[in-house]
Amino acid sequence: MTDYDRRTTVRLFRERLQALIDDLGDSQAAFARRIGIDRSTLSQLLSGHDDRLPRADTVAAIAQTCQVSADWLLGLSQETAAEEAIVGPPLEIATGAADPANERLKTWHAEAAGYKVRYAPTTLPDLLKTEAVNRYEYGDSRGLSFKAAERGALDRLAFSRRSESDIEVVSSIQSLESFARGEGMWRGLALEDRREQIAHIARLTDELYPTLRWFLFDARERYAPPVTIFGPLRAVLYAGEVYFVFNSRDHIRLLTEHFDSLIRSAVIQPPEIAGFAANLLRNLQSGSLQP
Repeated sequence: MTDYDRRTTVRLFRERLQALIDDLGDSQAAFARRIGIDRSTLSQLLSGHDDRLPRADTVAAIAQTCQVSADWLLGLSQETAAEEAIVGPPLEIATGAADPANERLKTWHAEAAGYKVRYAPTTLPDLLKTEAVNRYEYGDSRGLSFKAAERGALDRLAFSRRSESDIEVVSSIQSLESFARGEGMWRGLALEDRREQIAHIARLTDELYPTLRWFLFDARERYAPPVTIFGPLRAVLYAGEVYFVFNSRDHIRLLTEHFDSLIRSAVIQPPEIAGFAANLLRNLQSGSLQP
């Protein structure tokens, strides 16, 4: 490569890198965290005084995170679409979603450290479940060990207590009220176990706020499919024992926008969750909470 070619490649890389940052609306510090490099390294990459080519692993990290091709970043192609070999397919379909201790989920949570993790649970948020609820929900009839569910819950609870943790949860107010009353799938769960679970929710949501923020919406107005959004990295939609893994930036953005709309329509805000749960518990203990 001649000096001219190298300078041209570096200039195009710098321009396209800046365009990605502008498109995401990130600060340089936020973008550096997003792709896993130091802010000073990013500043050097964007500096017009440095004609050195970027490292291959840095180019790969930007391509994977931003869902663009490495060739486009380096000015070797006008096609922005990323190669599957670099970033993975835009949609993957996998099995084992019902396993609460799924290793891929652990990996995804670890990779999302420092990003906001957004979660719409199928039932109750995993990290808030008691042992009795895990035992009831993951019984022998499903071929899953409640011990694995308990380990998964404890792992997620430990993750939520880390200083860099940032977790948002959305679910319907009716789902929590139905649990308290023992309706639907909870009909066989003992009253004492439901009381213990609601008291546990009241304690933990008060303790973990604002690291954990739980929003309750009205199910008569909105619907939240069971999904986890791991920052800008991926979104996972659950459908029974199968899950759909979205790696496309556009798909992740669409699901994130839907999540945002659920938060805006919430009728119970995170600071109110502990009080709401405590009130449910009082009504349950007095017998005034009826189906």
